[in-house]
Amino acid sequence: MTTILVIEDEEPIRENIIELLESEDFQVLAADSGVQGLALAQTYLPDLILCDIMIPELDGYEVLQQLRQNSATATIPLIFLTALSDQRDTRRGMELGADDYLTKPCTPDGLLRAIASRLARKALFEQQTVTKLNELRTNINHSLPHELRTPLNTILGFTELLMADLEELALPEIREMMEQIHRSGLLLYQLIQNFLLYAELELIATQPEQITSLQNSCTEQTERYLEEIARQEAQKVGREGDLQLEIIPSSAQISVNHFKKLLTEIINNAFKFSASQTPVQVKSQREEQFLSITVSNYGRGLTVEQIQNIGGYMQFERKLYEQSGSGLGLAIAQRLVELYGGSFTVESIPEQITTLRILLPI
Repeated sequence: MTTILVIEDEEPIRENIIELLESEDFQVLAADSGVQGLALAQTYLPDLILCDIMIPELDGYEVLQQLRQNSATATIPLIFLTALSDQRDTRRGMELGADDYLTKPCTPDGLLRAIASRLARKALFEQQTVTKLNELRTNINHSLPHELRTPLNTILGFTELLMADLEELALPEIREMMEQIHRSGLLLYQLIQNFLLYAELELIATQPEQITSLQNSCTEQTERYLEEIARQEAQKVGREGDLQLEIIPSSAQISVNHFKKLLTEIINNAFKFSASQTPVQVKSQREEQFLSITVSNYGRGLTVEQIQNIGGYMQFERKLYEQSGSGLGLAIAQRLVELYGGSFTVESIPEQITTLRILLPI
């Protein structure tokens, strides 16, 4: 049964609303103050809240603000039902995250239509969330075993060979096998770290207080990390001569660790999906209150469909490191930029040029 919490200090109005809702087969919780209403909301997690603004102890705005700051109650639809009709009051409620704003007197039909609309929207959101979680579960089940098995097979195969034939192997052969084992171990470690980080970022995205905490971070001297990581990634693949840098001194609203991870993924991607002796261009500049970073390469590029799937759950259906250009690394990069209040765009002409552009608040 759908539960609605009514926070209203005037008893006749509260009783009328309760009677109306119960006649429509809703389960009703009632409170006559902001403090009591907030406690009921946090205890019972109703499906929707009807709240007056001028109520004792905590007013409706304060109730809404505290609800939105708690991850357990942040997504509960709230409709203000109040005698305040000034446009500034409406705007304030909407800025705090109210889902609707009805002025008294309100007809029973008008109230029920508003409730039905908000509950339908909530049901749609929940269905979309379930669908995405099911897609994520399915796609991880398809890709993760394969991606884990590949480096594990190398590690197990070479260690078994070493254990069986160690006395017969020459030192150069042993060294080559150990290097293969080490590379596979690093690949496995990186893969696991990326999956864990992606899961962590998806969780943070549902917690407003965590996002606020993140956005208080700052990286100074962004140009230092840009140059350092760009040269490291170029050196890894022996393409120092392909790297073209055009960067400016700046700061950015992002933690140092997340900034370095973001740069590593987008620059690594540019080298990975372009051929040797073609340029990889890394540029930064200020655009009003944002730091703009662009990374361009002249490789295979991305299709419109692949660009649309970056950051979605469907990238798990592809091997993370095949030449599809839609691996988990870009999904992590996009999510990081979004969490810090920036923007992430990709423009690509297949077989010609691909440019990835991010904006981060300064």
